[in-house]
Amino acid sequence: MAEPASILVLAGDGIGPEVVAAGVSVLEHVSHAAGIPLQVEEDLIGGASYDRYGTFCRNEVVQKAMVADGVIVGAVGGPKWDAIAIEGTPMDKDGLVRLRKELDTFACLRPAISYRSLFRCSPFREDVVAGVDVMVLRELCGGIYFGEPRGVHQTADDEFEAFDANFYTSDEIARVARVGFALARRRRGNLVSVDKANVMESGVLWRRVVTAIGAREFPDVALRHLYADNALFQLVRTPRSFDVILGDNLFGDLISDLAAAFAGSLGMLPSASLRELRPRGERCGPGIYEPVHGSAPDIAGKGIANPLGTILSVAMLFDYGLGRPDLADIINTAVERTLAGAELTPDLGGSAGTEAVTAAVLRHLS
Repeated sequence: MAEPASILVLAGDGIGPEVVAAGVSVLEHVSHAAGIPLQVEEDLIGGASYDRYGTFCRNEVVQKAMVADGVIVGAVGGPKWDAIAIEGTPMDKDGLVRLRKELDTFACLRPAISYRSLFRCSPFREDVVAGVDVMVLRELCGGIYFGEPRGVHQTADDEFEAFDANFYTSDEIARVARVGFALARRRRGNLVSVDKANVMESGVLWRRVVTAIGAREFPDVALRHLYADNALFQLVRTPRSFDVILGDNLFGDLISDLAAAFAGSLGMLPSASLRELRPRGERCGPGIYEPVHGSAPDIAGKGIANPLGTILSVAMLFDYGLGRPDLADIINTAVERTLAGAELTPDLGGSAGTEAVTAAVLRHLS
């Protein structure tokens, strides 16, 4: 019998519970078929946690996540909680940010693939988007989201000033760079590192460290440096020229959302946030697996949310967290067949609901 797997499920807010339920059904189906004993525990994060406990992420949730093989998270937040004034760091104000930082899941993998059956959903011409397969690697535990000093101050003449520090150490850059090079080595051997070394000192250090790691440890991987503004332009212009894109916490966030246009919808983008990258076939946990999209409160409860980003995140859980890339491939193929069968949610131009699309994936898995 296969090694057991312990999974913590945090459904989140808005459409989170709907898409996470879809992901869990696929997780259970594939685990059962593969003979993997599964232990699933549910808890709260985000606004749902605040409503019940007065905090966006409890200590107990962090402790459970620390000992899990993987954490499946739905989108968090929404207008209901946006106006809540909480003193402290971003970790105090956002439960998911705290969970990422506490688990030290610094490497956020966000793949974006153009599916032939979804070419019409992309704003790009077919000859531009066809064959796009990009892996965006976002540094997740440092940079401007956590840097100090930060704040908003009132000046002597009753004006206000706001400031944030984009703080990185060489060690923080080096560890995510190594993941980026290792990913490129697994794929097509090309890494683009994105920064603003022309105007930001943090960018100067970023470029220096990435260059040194590549020359010393990964001479077989082709490395290009691009300023962030030019990287976005080139990504729109010639997306097939990109393989792995490495960016800091801010630029990685922006680039991954742009990459969603190649897949046809934010609802198609999965992610895996890891604290190490193990050789393929080895377990790597605990990691956080979540769709890239937001909580979409305007469609919550309507049963029309796209579950495929979450289902593809479950595939990444099997690949990276449980060391079963073979099972990840089976899920990815089932998703492709579902799309080819035109069983699509409204964000992809279809009329199918969340449950119908999930059922289609399960049929193809069977």
